[in-house]
Amino acid sequence: MMDGQSGDITVTSSNRKSSAVTGSARKIKDNAADWHNLMMRWDKLNDEGFNSATNIVNIRLTRSTSDQRLLADESSSSSSAPSGQTGGAAELQYECSRLQDVVEKMVTMVTKMERLMTTQQGIQELEAFQFGPDGRTVPLFHTWSTKHFEDSSRVLLEAYRQELRLKQMVLQEVAHTATSDLCMVYLSCWLHQPFIPTQTRLTLEALLLETGHRPL
Repeated sequence: MMDGQSGDITVTSSNRKSSAVTGSARKIKDNAADWHNLMMRWDKLNDEGFNSATNIVNIRLTRSTSDQRLLADESSSSSSAPSGQTGGAAELQYECSRLQDVVEKMVTMVTKMERLMTTQQGIQELEAFQFGPDGRTVPLFHTWSTKHFEDSSRVLLEAYRQELRLKQMVLQEVAHTATSDLCMVYLSCWLHQPFIPTQTRLTLEALLLETGHRPL
């Protein structure tokens, strides 16, 4: 998670640079707040998903160990499956459903991010129409051009698109993996989010600084 940056950013007149922030500037500022809020919610979902994925791995490894013991003892016992195995299957299904629910919510998050990107592209196209291909000569906020905002949004969106594909792969595979080493790889990938590196967080912070959500 983004340490020290908890809580949603609410766009109100009190946290805008001035009451004169309108048009493209206001929309870009609103988008910056939306980016922050979506990324914070994603981090919460990531924590929830990691808990479910960990439970899935623990159930799978426990059942795998139990199956190995049954194979070793089957010559001395003709009884049916031990009590608790059905319960273990039910618990596994429950945790898989929880993990699937997390991933589906992440899909929704990325869809909303794509809408932010579409909005930013629309602003860029409007600016190009109004001021020509080089854009406006005076920045909307401090130093960034309108294209800089679009580029930053693209960096953020691509990072979360790739991370979502990784989450979907883990969802498909983690419940069917019996080897502990591979299970640990899946858990590590989920927890550390390799497609959302520190640079992605810095991109968001730069966006918040430029739009006045963070003090310079």
